[in-house]
Amino acid sequence: MDITNIKWLGHASFRIEGPKVIYIDPFKINPAISADIILITHSHFDHFSPEDINKIKTADTFLIAPKDCQINWKTEKRIVLIPDEKIDIEGIKIHAVSAYNTNKKFHPKTNNWVGYIIDINEFKIYHAGDTDEIKEMENIDVDIALLPVGGTYTMDAKESASALKKIKTKAVIPMHYGSIVGTEDAAIVLKNSTNINIIIPEKSI
Repeated sequence: MDITNIKWLGHASFRIEGPKVIYIDPFKINPAISADIILITHSHFDHFSPEDINKIKTADTFLIAPKDCQINWKTEKRIVLIPDEKIDIEGIKIHAVSAYNTNKKFHPKTNNWVGYIIDINEFKIYHAGDTDEIKEMENIDVDIALLPVGGTYTMDAKESASALKKIKTKAVIPMHYGSIVGTEDAAIVLKNSTNINIIIPEKSI
């Protein structure tokens, strides 16, 4: 398991191809591969898209999401997590972590929306969700971080570079830019603002 198993699908959407196929915040995706696990960070339309979930779910797919992401789902496969809760799904360890705005109104801390740390055979991936730089990031220690850089609703590139002074990670993939908000230049700004390995991937299908 390494960085090549992580496919950016645009915006904040990713597919992780390992022992299980894991999607995070599928939005406007092509249904190339069915999901074993789908993780949703919060209920905004560009992160929680029932239309896109239905493209990749099967009868055996687990959906993990905050409480307000309401969808018709088989009870034992629909799991609600709040910040600091953890779950193990067939060897995949998933830790919900805080994600919120500190100086904006779009993602209040009281909503209990989340990012995720996904531990696959001790390879740890952090998807920050829609967040600003927050104090809880001091507890993040991972192999790769997926960080928003688009600004307006989340951190911009400069703020993400500042957050990397808290986060322990070997590499970063920028996200949340290039479609709804943020230009592709945002990823370049982040790359030029830190000594950490910044990976700017091509969009996958």
